[in-house]
This record gives sequence, structure tokens and C-alpha cells, in this order.
Amino acid sequence: MNFTPKGLLGAIAAVSIGTATLLGAGAGTAGAAGGAHRAHCDRAERPVWSGDPSRNMTGHGCSLPSGERRWYRVEVDDLVEAHHKTDYLAGPVDRTEKLHDRTIRCMGYTADGDTVNWFGCVPH
Repeated sequence: MNFTPKGLLGAIAAVSIGTATLLGAGAGTAGAAGGAHRAHCDRAERPVWSGDPSRNMTGHGCSLPSGERRWYRVEVDDLVEAHHKTDYLAGPVDRTEKLHDRTIRCMGYTADGDTVNWFGCVPH
């Protein structure tokens, strides 16, 4: 196949529009469910590397939503973001930022006692 810059730009635009449509449709379906897709955590930690937050978040004191959904809106009272100097979780931390009353969208979770590991979270 011979791709021209104009053809590549069209393909990228089509994929972007399709992705935005799918994400919008999923959010609309979850919104119509009447709030069952919402969760609340008293506090959570989320590492940040190179300016971008991780796609994972660890929550504590969480109320879990009933039923399975495509997207969950997790309301967090106190979100702690550790800004790492390297791309390693065990690496040195440059600074820590505490954010209040944040809402994070995540695709799913696993729960183990009081700890809930949220995954597939989009940057805020």
C-alpha cells in the first residue's frame, strides 16, 4: 500500500472521530443508568510520571458501584499525586500534590478489603 500524507491524515481523523464517538456513547449509556456507575473514595493515591498521571489509582475507604459498567466516575475527597523523577514507581519523588474533591473516570476496578485498585483511568 502507498500512503500519502493526505491519506494518512484522513485515516487518523477517521480513527479519532470513531474513538470519540465510542467514548461518548459509553458515557451516555452509563449516565442513563441513574448514578449506579458512581463510586466514592475517601482518599486515593495516583503516581505521576513525566507530567502525566498513571492510568491506575489506589483508593481507600471506597463505596463501590452496584453492577458492572463500561465507565465509572470515582469521586475522591483527597487525591494524592506523587510526581516521580523517573518512570519507576520505586524511584525518587520530586514532589507530592494533594488535590481535593476530584472526579476521575476509570474503566474498572479490583477490590481487596479496604483497598480498591482502579485501572484504565483517564487523565484529568
